[in-house]
Amino acid sequence: MFEKIYSPVQKLELFPFTQLFVKRDDLIDPYISGNKWRKLKYLLLSANNAHKSHLITFGGAYSNHLVATAAAASRSGLKATAFVRGESVENEMLMLCKLFGMKLIFTDRESYKNKKSLFERYFKLDEDAFFIDEGGASEEATIGCSEIISELDHTYDHIFCAAGTGTTAAGLLKGIQDRGLKTKLHVIPVLKGGSFIRNEIEKYTPISNHLELHLDYHFGGYAKTTPELIEFIKFFTAKTGLLIDPVYTAKMFFSISDLQKQNALNPNDKILAIHTGGLLGMFGMKDKF
Repeated sequence: MFEKIYSPVQKLELFPFTQLFVKRDDLIDPYISGNKWRKLKYLLLSANNAHKSHLITFGGAYSNHLVATAAAASRSGLKATAFVRGESVENEMLMLCKLFGMKLIFTDRESYKNKKSLFERYFKLDEDAFFIDEGGASEEATIGCSEIISELDHTYDHIFCAAGTGTTAAGLLKGIQDRGLKTKLHVIPVLKGGSFIRNEIEKYTPISNHLELHLDYHFGGYAKTTPELIEFIKFFTAKTGLLIDPVYTAKMFFSISDLQKQNALNPNDKILAIHTGGLLGMFGMKDKF
C-alpha cells in the first residue's frame, strides 16, 4: 500500500512570484492524504514488525489523522480504535472513520491530555494493540517525511511547510541536512504560541541555521480563522485552481505572500511549498465560506 505515490511538483502562476512551486502531497491519496500518508508509512511497518494488528490513536472530531489511520488500517487488514477529544458528536469526518471500521471512544479533554494513560487503561491487556500518537508524531513519521526531500529533482532557495506537531518539519529539516543543502526551511506553526515547535523538532533532529519559524500566522490559534484568511483562500484558489484548507495550508501560503510583501522573500527566489493535504478538514468550516 505504501510503495508507489503520486506527488508531483507543480508551478503556480501567482504574481509577483516567478518561481513558486508546490509539492502536491495532497494527490497521494484522497483519505490517507499528504503528510498523513508519509507519517503512517513507517508506523504501520513498525506495527507489522511487532506483530501488532490493532492501531490505537488519538485526535479531534475533525481530525484528518483519524480518517487516514482508519483508511490505512482497513486497507491493511488491521483493526483501529481512536480516542476522540471532547463530547460525543457526529460529523462527516467521523462518519468516514466509522465506515472504514474504526471504533471511536469519546474522551473528556482532561483525560485526553494523558494519552499513554488512556492507552494503558483501555488496552493494557490487548497484546495486539499498537500506540500511535496524535497526528502520528513519532521517529517513524519523521523518516517518512524526510523522503519528501529525496524525491525532489531540483534544489530550492526556500521550502515552506505548515506545522501542528512539528513532525513533518523535523523530517524536512532532517532531509535537508542529510543532503547537505543550503535550502532555508520556513515553518509556519498553526497554533498560537507555536514556539514550542522548535523543541518538538529538536526531539528528532538537531536544530540548524536552515530552520526559520514564523510565529505570527496562526490567525488566532489552531483551527481558528479570520475574514482576512477566508478571503485569501477564495482569492488563492480562484487564481491558482489549487484547493487549500483553513487549518494548515492556507496559513502557509498566506505567509509566503505576506513575507514577500515585507521584502523578506525575493519573488524571483525558487520557493517550494509543501501541500500537506488535509482538505477534508474543510467540512468543519463550511459555514465560513
